Amino acid sequence: MDESGDAGFKFGKGSSRFFVVVAIIFDDTLEIEKTSVSVKELKRRLAFPDDVEFKFNNSSKKVRIQFLKTISKRRFRIQYLVIDKGSLKSGKFKDGRNSFYSYAVKTLLKRIGDSIVDARIILDGSGDRIFKRNFSAYVRRELNQTDKKIIRHIKLIDSRDSMLIQVADMVAGSLRRSHEGSKKDKDEYRRIFNKHIEQEWEI
Repeated sequence: MDESGDAGFKFGKGSSRFFVVVAIIFDDTLEIEKTSVSVKELKRRLAFPDDVEFKFNNSSKKVRIQFLKTISKRRFRIQYLVIDKGSLKSGKFKDGRNSFYSYAVKTLLKRIGDSIVDARIILDGSGDRIFKRNFSAYVRRELNQTDKKIIRHIKLIDSRDSMLIQVADMVAGSLRRSHEGSKKDKDEYRRIFNKHIEQEWEI
């Protein structure tokens, strides 16, 4: 899982209007390995150093297209949530990134709960340790049920060390771009992996 957009509400002063959080769902562990290998092989073909991280905002249009075409050959499902922050009436999110980020991720996890079971969740590990610990505890408490364990394990890792987080970043960035009307390429990236989109929600 990863997100695109910021948690700020200072519209007109740099804050993004839309915030997207995406889940890339693999039903086969072998596909996880194949996807990671595909991304590493693409990095070699592009002659990128090993420590270069694929990120939507830092990539050229050519690299974005090559990356998305590469992963689109693999088998996975996409479910995502897009939030129009301008439509949120409550001010409770406006005092910190973590509360809004937690709200967005937890909302998506609750909505995809019917399509995953005993899942292992990998998230970008940015943020302080207390936030990570509290977030993991909250998700387990709120989502796991006595008769159905939706989440087995949550791991927060540095995106530089995870090809899967980089996949989620590139997809999330593409999806947020598709909801922004000001860019000429707003639908170009989404079309590449559109067949993988299983469910989307808007708030």
